Amino acid sequence: MARYRNALPQLSGDVYLTDAGVETDLIFNHGIEIREFAAHTLLPDASGRAALENYFRGFLSLARDTGAGFILDSQTWKAHMHWADDLGASEDDLRAANSESISFIAGLRDEFASNEGPIVLNAIIGPRGDAYAPEEDVAAHEAEEYHHRQLGWLAETDVDMVTGATFTQSDEAIGFVRAARDVGLPVVMSFTVETDGKLPSGQSLGEAITAVDEQTDAGAAYFMVNCAHPDHFSHVLGDFGWARRILGLRCNASRMSHEELDNSETLDDGDPVELGGQYREFKAIMPWLNVFGGCCGSDLRHVTQIAKSIAA
Repeated sequence: MARYRNALPQLSGDVYLTDAGVETDLIFNHGIEIREFAAHTLLPDASGRAALENYFRGFLSLARDTGAGFILDSQTWKAHMHWADDLGASEDDLRAANSESISFIAGLRDEFASNEGPIVLNAIIGPRGDAYAPEEDVAAHEAEEYHHRQLGWLAETDVDMVTGATFTQSDEAIGFVRAARDVGLPVVMSFTVETDGKLPSGQSLGEAITAVDEQTDAGAAYFMVNCAHPDHFSHVLGDFGWARRILGLRCNASRMSHEELDNSETLDDGDPVELGGQYREFKAIMPWLNVFGGCCGSDLRHVTQIAKSIAA
C-alpha cells in the first residue's frame, strides 16, 4: 500500500535529499554497463541489482546521518513504450519492469525503516524522446494519452508519487501532469534547461512553469530543475511567483552543454565542494527550496557536500 500518496511529507518544508546521477556513476565510476542508459535493465541481473542496492544505500545512509527525509527513485526513466524497440522489450516486459522497480525501492525503504526522516517512493519517468535533443513537439493531448499507460501501471503499485524528469517542453509536461492526476498519483514536474537557462524548445523556464500551472489548474505538487549546471540557470531564478513553485534542484556536476555531454566519452564530475556552495547560494535567494540532489556526473560525494552546505 502507498504510504504517502495522499499527503507528501516534503511539502512540510523539511529538508529532503535525493540520489545523484545513477547511470553516470555506475557506468563511469564503477565500470557497469547499462544497456541503452536504462537502469531498470540492471534489476534482473544479480550483479546489476547489487550495484543498485549499494548505490542507494550510500544515499539512504547519508539521509539517516543528517536526519533528512529522502526521495527514493525508481529505475523507470526509460521504462516506457518509446524505448521498447531499442530495448527489445514488449509492453508486458515494460509493465513488469515498472512493477519490479517499485518493489525494489520498497525493499530498500524497509531496510532503512529506522531513518528519522520519511522515505518517499518516487517513480521517475522521462520524456517521450531524447531529453538532450527532442526529436519533435509533443502536443498536450498526445502526451496525456501516451504517458497514461505507464502511469496506470505505476498507480497499481505501492509508489507514493511520480516525477516527470528532464522534460523539455511545456505541452508534454501539461499532458503528463493531467495523466498523473487522472490515475490518482501526486506529480512533480522537473524541467531541464540549456546553457542559456531556457528549455531546449526555446521557452523560458518561467513561461513553461506558468503554462503547466494554467493548463492543469496547478495540478503539479511542485516543480524542479534537473540535468543542468547551476551556472546555466541561476541567472533566471529569484523571488518570482512562478519560481516559488520550484521546491527542488538536481543539478549536473559538469558545466558542459547537453550536446557536449552527449558526445563525451569521459566523465566530467566537476567540483563537489563548489557545487555544494552553489546550492547554498540558491537556498539564500530561494529559501523555500527543500529537495536537493544531483544529476549527470554527480555521485554521493556531491550530494554529501550539498547536504553539508544546506545545513550550514
